[in-house]
Amino acid sequence: MLTVDFSRFPLAPGDRVLDLGCGAGRHAFECYRRGARVVALDRSSEEIREVAKWFAAMKEAGEAPEGATATAMEGDALHLPFPDESFDVVIISEVMEHIHDDKGVLAEMVRVLRPGGRIAVTVPRYGPEKICWALSDAYHEVEGGHIRIYKADELLARIEEAGLVPYGTHHAHALHSPYWWLKCAFGVDNDKALPVKAYHQLLVWDIMKKPLATRLAEQALNPLIGKSFVAYATKPALPRAQA
Repeated sequence: MLTVDFSRFPLAPGDRVLDLGCGAGRHAFECYRRGARVVALDRSSEEIREVAKWFAAMKEAGEAPEGATATAMEGDALHLPFPDESFDVVIISEVMEHIHDDKGVLAEMVRVLRPGGRIAVTVPRYGPEKICWALSDAYHEVEGGHIRIYKADELLARIEEAGLVPYGTHHAHALHSPYWWLKCAFGVDNDKALPVKAYHQLLVWDIMKKPLATRLAEQALNPLIGKSFVAYATKPALPRAQA
């Protein structure tokens, strides 16, 4: 399940990609399949071990084109272990809402992104996220949980302040918002509640089968209750003063 829309965020074979806070690796895997040279970085050693295993399995299965590379590594988003201008593309998906120093993270992403490079940022959308917070303290009051809720204009302002130029936005995963509302209402750790189990089965079916009916429904509902807000931006080829 991808949050970044690669039709709006195109990759070229050989692009150097950083998936920052990669988690289970969903975007890193897609970039690898598209022929990129991918670095998947996360603070969780457990997640990184699993991502590395999947990269190896993909290589063995021939899922990535010739020339594509993939590395999984543990690291700190506020102190990236890369030289300036190391990447053509940076993706940070559902991460910034967890980090106190979000300006610091954006500054590091801009530092390692080459001039003319592209960045994709996704965060939980304000409205659906507010409902989750209202329904359950346990949803966000946990170690490593969500510490803020972004409004779209606030996130875009942060991106611009970091020196990037936004060029597009959209919402994603509308069908997932009701699932999280149910989780919050019945208990975030209570996966046995019948409404939660039933809706989860619907989501799994949708992800696996991709039926036209649910695809059209989600497309229609994304502007209203899309779970994620996605923003795309570029790093100017010249400093703004020179441009």
